[in-house]
Amino acid sequence: MSTLAQSSSSAVPDSARINLRTSPEVKALIERAAALMGSTVSSYISQTMFEASQRVVTAQDVLTLSDRDRDAFLAALNNPPEPTQALIDLMKHKV
Repeated sequence: MSTLAQSSSSAVPDSARINLRTSPEVKALIERAAALMGSTVSSYISQTMFEASQRVVTAQDVLTLSDRDRDAFLAALNNPPEPTQALIDLMKHKV
């Protein structure tokens, strides 16, 4: 068997299926938007949901600090406070 044939038979599929139900009005609007973008409904939904999902995940994963808060955070990293006795006691119990 050729290398191409071997890799094709064991490769992960290029796509996965998602089914959804919606109202006729939403479906018609999606179809219109896809047509206006020169895209298939499937491609339009996939791209739109991908972009929206990226925004949601990024908003959850990225912390944006003001300049003042960034400076305070970096100062705390560069000059950490001495550990309190409670922290020292806690770390002794964790080891």
